[in-house]
Amino acid sequence: MTEKTNPEENEIQRCKWCGDDPLYVAYHDEEWGVPVYDGRALFEKLILDGFQAGLSWITILRKRDNFLKAFDQFNPEVIARYDPDKVESLMQDAGIIRNRSKIEGTIIGAQLFLDIEEKEKGFSNLLWDYLDGTPLQNTWANATEIPTQTPLSHKISKDLKIRGFKFVGPTIVYAFMEAVGMINDHQSDCFRHSEVQSLKS
Repeated sequence: MTEKTNPEENEIQRCKWCGDDPLYVAYHDEEWGVPVYDGRALFEKLILDGFQAGLSWITILRKRDNFLKAFDQFNPEVIARYDPDKVESLMQDAGIIRNRSKIEGTIIGAQLFLDIEEKEKGFSNLLWDYLDGTPLQNTWANATEIPTQTPLSHKISKDLKIRGFKFVGPTIVYAFMEAVGMINDHQSDCFRHSEVQSLKS
């Protein structure tokens, strides 16, 4: 006699926000919350989170390959030299979010990134030093507990704005911190919570 199994017992538990869109699920399972220490990758994520402002993240995910191509793989050294003609070209690119302020903010951000890399301790160290290099581990039981901003995201937001970065409000910064693993905000019952926690340096 074959023992019956309850399908729900074998169902993988995920954070509810990712839903069942394959692209969103893959992003949740493979990227979201994984600590990122590479400066260029952090720059890319911060810029994409800025482009997300007023939109859903799935919109950015669906256009991410287009963004990478349009913005030269988010190479700050290249972006920092973009001229008005390049801006106009990007404004005609239907594959990205055509927002002039965000495009110009990306160029400014690239210039600031290079300045930090050259004259300070580097963009990655600048960000991770807020947490002494160690991701913050949260244990939220459900999504309603997770904040959209915190005193720390306000502090980082303020510091980035003073430096001249654009589209780095406290809500955007908090979403960025979640995405790059500065904060582990996977729900405690999500299978990725413990996996991401084990990745902390």
